[in-house]
Amino acid sequence: ENLVRAAILLAMYAIFESLSHGTQLSVVAFFSDRSHLFIALATLILGISVGLAALSEYGYLGLLRETSTRLQRYSEWLLGKDLLERVISDPQALSMARRERAVLFMDIRSFTAWAERCAPEAVVQALNAYYAAAEPVLRRHGAIKLKFSADEILGVFPDSRLAVACARELRECAGEALSPSGLMAGIGVHSGPVVEGLLGSAGMMGYDVIGDTVNTAKRIEGAAAGGEVLVSESVRLALGPATALGARRELVAKGKQAPIEIYPLQ
Repeated sequence: ENLVRAAILLAMYAIFESLSHGTQLSVVAFFSDRSHLFIALATLILGISVGLAALSEYGYLGLLRETSTRLQRYSEWLLGKDLLERVISDPQALSMARRERAVLFMDIRSFTAWAERCAPEAVVQALNAYYAAAEPVLRRHGAIKLKFSADEILGVFPDSRLAVACARELRECAGEALSPSGLMAGIGVHSGPVVEGLLGSAGMMGYDVIGDTVNTAKRIEGAAAGGEVLVSESVRLALGPATALGARRELVAKGKQAPIEIYPLQ
């Protein structure tokens, strides 16, 4: 392409020379002039040089695009697609801030004992099926953050209604994904204040949520039986009387001065 452009430049020069002499120069006559031959060779070399530079540039551009795609994929894995889009438009979205959130935990029951009896490959296969079933559900219901850690899944939502709607669907899809392995998962949902944002050291940081709300949600999830969803009193109040819940229970949790009021989701 660059050689063609250089040839066009040489052809324009040849036409200009012909018009200047008032007669049409043949190719032989044109190149019989040593200055014309020099210009032709210089133009040819220039076209080749520009072409090689463009080829190198295209190679670097392709590498840059490939690297950018990988970085985007890795960033989505760490932050989530929705949060990454927010960060690109507003870098302050990663700053530590106190917010009201609903926190959902889901954990596979008796997973450690089951994994002890299985080959590592079977454990990984079961976990991947579990994650693959849960991820689209969490994203569809607007999870701000989701995290997979062994057999535990964490989801953080803007409000309790989204978290509970997600919990309902997770109960079904997780049950289907885990049934071939004879496993079931329990789910707990709690809402309240958290501090969220980038947390860590100068060399390693990650987006996370911390606070008693997160700890309480984990305690509630730990009390849920396989296939059961338990919600806290704050979630019950946010849902209103239209949501069908089971009888009130009291959970005495480690580190808590007072029992936690919980309700099974019907």
